[in-house]
Amino acid sequence: MILKSLMTNKNSNLVTITPEAYIADAVRLLSQHEIGALLVSSASEPIEGMLSERDIVRSMANPDQDTLALRVQELMTADVHTCSIDSTVAELMSLMTTKRIRHVPVLNDGQLCGLVSIGDVVRARLNELESERQQIQEYITG
Repeated sequence: MILKSLMTNKNSNLVTITPEAYIADAVRLLSQHEIGALLVSSASEPIEGMLSERDIVRSMANPDQDTLALRVQELMTADVHTCSIDSTVAELMSLMTTKRIRHVPVLNDGQLCGLVSIGDVVRARLNELESERQQIQEYITG
């Protein structure tokens, strides 16, 4: 399955935050939208980083740090791995596994067009497997 197919069934509203925003603002956005990561972006740069719940929790483990008062740019992952809308789900699974990431921005001709999570990938793979199962069952019984 190509990501283009997956993206047509997905809500295309990207939730972003600026690098200068506070982590407290990021936490509110994550909770409000019931998501696990935010794309960090400003007017000058469409992808400056990713901020995940994991980044925030790891910072909170430091008792000497007021995590909610930090700026997003202090906790975000700046080295963002992206994929093309023409990538396959298998390629994306490989990227997520080798890089140990759960959210990947999707580009179409170099332009940001969405964000895919590990949940999206698992759902797409399960749908593929179910379709294959049905085809095999029809072949055997038909």
